[in-house]
Amino acid sequence: MKKTLIAVAATLALTASTGWAQQVLRLSHNAAPGNPKAVASEKFAELVAQKTNGRVKVEVGGSAQFGDDVESLTNMRLGSLAFSANSQGSTAGVVPEFNLIGLPFLFRDLNHAYKVVDGPVGAKLDEAANAKGLVVLALWDNGIRHTSNSKRPIVKPEDLQGIKVRTPPDTMTLDIFKALGANPGPLAFSELYIALQQGVFDGQENPLMNVYSSKLHEVQKYISLTGHKYETTPLLASKMIWATLSKQDQQAIREAAVEAGKLNREMSLAADTELRAKLTAAGVQINEIDQAAFAAKTKPVYDKWSAQYPDLVKLIVSEASKQ
Repeated sequence: MKKTLIAVAATLALTASTGWAQQVLRLSHNAAPGNPKAVASEKFAELVAQKTNGRVKVEVGGSAQFGDDVESLTNMRLGSLAFSANSQGSTAGVVPEFNLIGLPFLFRDLNHAYKVVDGPVGAKLDEAANAKGLVVLALWDNGIRHTSNSKRPIVKPEDLQGIKVRTPPDTMTLDIFKALGANPGPLAFSELYIALQQGVFDGQENPLMNVYSSKLHEVQKYISLTGHKYETTPLLASKMIWATLSKQDQQAIREAAVEAGKLNREMSLAADTELRAKLTAAGVQINEIDQAAFAAKTKPVYDKWSAQYPDLVKLIVSEASKQ
């Protein structure tokens, strides 16, 4: 039996002897091998094959092989890419509501963040994404973010004065670092190592797992545990391609997304503790910060976003305070 797919990205492999069709769908992500996002993406592909009895095969293209995060979002909305384990910052460029998960100093730790995004907040984000041609399959983890640089330890907000900090292309992170007195600018993650190596930026902000897996510590002497924001890894599907799948396969893919997400989160939880020792052993100087001073400096960020999205900011802050 032959199937026809509207979407360009989906290909059908037809076995001549049986007439059995397999749908091959691509998944893009920008992470290096070994990163929790990369490992979970491979697990997702494995689970989708199992749960659909081979009807759907997911081909994973890591390290931006199928395009960077911004390109992947465009291609999903055009129907030429099926899935992306994307970044919160790039996703917020299409679905601005995703910015709000990154409100500064909102979550105590990773488990606190998971409880909030897995509830009504996640449902609201899926609703917003759907309106932009995307389906949220699961909110994987991209960690609590910290700040590294090549100049000096960052202990108080004043230490960021004059520091050129690379950020993802999202307004929330830019707002946070402007409020803290840094000189932030956006750049694609795939270009970050060289930009730091060449001194285009003095520093950057990422969870420790991204710093380590992409070897950013080779070109950054100091890591300050700012914990300034949390980010998810939205596992997204093209709404156009999603509509071509059977209800049975949609359910199987959602189950695979959540199950692979558990592995992703387990790895992320373990990474923050383990990597401090590894990074210190590699010669990086790691320091704590005066978090109360940083939180006070970023209060205007809440004022700005509350004016734009009053209901959603209220919901997120309320859900965070319950946990």
